[in-house]
Amino acid sequence: APRRIRLTTSDRLRRFVTRDTAPALGDRAAFGLAGEQPALSAAPRPTRRLPAALAALAIAVPGLAWPDAVAITLGTALAVLFLAWTGLRLLAVAIPAPLRPRPERIPDRALPLYTIVVALYREAATVPQLVAALDALDYPPEKLQIVIALEQDDHATRAAFAAQPLGPHYEILVVPDVGPRTKPKALNAALPFARGHLLAVYDAEDRPEPDQLRRAVAAFAEGGDRLACVQARLSIDNTRDGLLTALFTAEYAGLFDVFLPVLARLRLPLPLGGSSNHFRTDVLRRVGGWDAFNLTEDADLGMRLARLGFRADVIASTTHEEAPARLAPWLRQRTRWFQGWIQTWLVHMRTPHQTLRALGPAGFVTLQLVVGGTVLAALVHPVFAAAFVAKLATTGAPRFDEVMDLLFTGTFVGGWAASVLLGVFGLARRRLLATAWVLLLVPLHWILLSVAAWRAVAKFFRDPYRWDKTEHGLARTSRSRAAGRQRGAGPGSGARDERSGLKKPEVEPAISQ
Repeated sequence: APRRIRLTTSDRLRRFVTRDTAPALGDRAAFGLAGEQPALSAAPRPTRRLPAALAALAIAVPGLAWPDAVAITLGTALAVLFLAWTGLRLLAVAIPAPLRPRPERIPDRALPLYTIVVALYREAATVPQLVAALDALDYPPEKLQIVIALEQDDHATRAAFAAQPLGPHYEILVVPDVGPRTKPKALNAALPFARGHLLAVYDAEDRPEPDQLRRAVAAFAEGGDRLACVQARLSIDNTRDGLLTALFTAEYAGLFDVFLPVLARLRLPLPLGGSSNHFRTDVLRRVGGWDAFNLTEDADLGMRLARLGFRADVIASTTHEEAPARLAPWLRQRTRWFQGWIQTWLVHMRTPHQTLRALGPAGFVTLQLVVGGTVLAALVHPVFAAAFVAKLATTGAPRFDEVMDLLFTGTFVGGWAASVLLGVFGLARRRLLATAWVLLLVPLHWILLSVAAWRAVAKFFRDPYRWDKTEHGLARTSRSRAAGRQRGAGPGSGARDERSGLKKPEVEPAISQ
């Protein structure tokens, strides 16, 4: 027996497995979901030209024959859809955040093994900050597995990690160069190596609160077996870098501190954020992992979990992120998001009757409003804006005794009002009301969103799977670091001081029931 036994390190064994099984590992990471559940993947499918042509004729012929009637009918339908979308967001504002006790600290011996996966590409500049943030997590290192998934040609990021004093719980995984080069494919490549009972996903620029993993453990313990994912709140850290980052801050505050918590409380499908998702690893494997061909793999996975009978929740823990401060990177990022939402809506509407049966009426409506409605609102906003301005220029203010005037005006103004209210309430919960002035730029923000949405439509047909990367490590300001300095944290305080922080109140605003 001793002649047949070899001793090695886990790192050498993993590199051996990765090297010798790279084609199979890469193939499964890229095409696993498309092969096992093709109806739930955005991977290329045979084109059905005849049904598409018939659908185009069904729209075009009535439009040519009765243009006024079709315009009124279509406009009314869109207005009703957008009013429902506005109503859902106003409902989120109207429901107050409940108070619940802070969860008790779980003893280290009772904590489960936790896997963290970070997929990176050309992020050498963020490596020191990322390692510091991960080392600051209040979780026993012997119960942590941190998998860093890197692309084969990203030598600079690999060298940056090699220069860091990494603990034994860090593992560097080189993703096989098979299929599309996307973040979800890299996450799928790491999934077979995950040993943790729970799994978290972070991005290169993330700085999660030190107790986030413990809060996720407590949420899973309370949530039952059908709770498959908990989403931490994302907050923009470089708010003062410019107008775009200030708008981003208000938008994220409204989304993660107001809107998504209410969806979770109402047990509606949750379009996950792209980072700080915490999963039950076994459930993640059961549902097929991430779709390597979807550019918003987070929103798609949230809908797929709901369709398969699982639910997601939001926890009261924050991850600070960096937002692009310049227009060109912002536009590329938003274009990718809109393109992914288009993919997600089309995937889950391939068989509407099955989606309706799986999600239920409320969940099905949520899919239409949150995913489809977001894209459609951005696409038609210029049309509604032009019609509104033309109305003011030709006949003056809208007449509220006319149904169509009331409907279109309510839709147009209501969309802006809902965006502003969500932002104000979110900033208030973040104690950032000093930033609320930026919401005066919501009309300009919507125009930029429309540009990104139309670019997404063009890219969807021209280059559907290209992942336009967002650069990180460019932030000039940081709210969280400034707050740390005000609390007396010096330049050399390090992870140990960041972990200790200030004592939190025993009762705090909760994110969900």
